[in-house]
Amino acid sequence: MAKSDAAVKDPATKGKLKLIILIVVALLLAIGLSVGATWYFMHSAQSKPAAVVETAPQGKQPAIFEPMAPAFVANYNQNGRQRYMQVSITMLGRNQADLEALKVHMPVIRNNLVMLFSGQDFATLASPVGQEMLRQKATASVQEVAQKELGKVVIEQLLFTNFVLQ
Repeated sequence: MAKSDAAVKDPATKGKLKLIILIVVALLLAIGLSVGATWYFMHSAQSKPAAVVETAPQGKQPAIFEPMAPAFVANYNQNGRQRYMQVSITMLGRNQADLEALKVHMPVIRNNLVMLFSGQDFATLASPVGQEMLRQKATASVQEVAQKELGKVVIEQLLFTNFVLQ
């Protein structure tokens, strides 16, 4: 018993014991703060997304591509020779519900496009400028039907995904 009393009374042993206790308390305090901070941020992050979504400005929605099948075919008579144009079209929109509502009016849209395509000059369609002009006219035609029937422009633009002249 004398040896254990002497060891406890030794000043070097007392300093090491205090240091170990201080380190353990500091570690427990750090762990407690870490758990508390994590809990606080996790619970505050769960309540923020709803508020952030409401106040965040609406950016551009992702593009939705809707192909129009089957491809359009128009025939032309140029200098006594029979010519053909085949064009595949994909509509670019941003709202799936609006695109679905526009599908109801697809017969009117297809009719207008067939009339537009068949009324073109074949020589003009052979140039890239003529093809781009036709694409813009077709886009305007579809947007006009959408505006008339749905009250808003649903289609951003029409894309020619295949364009064949023969």
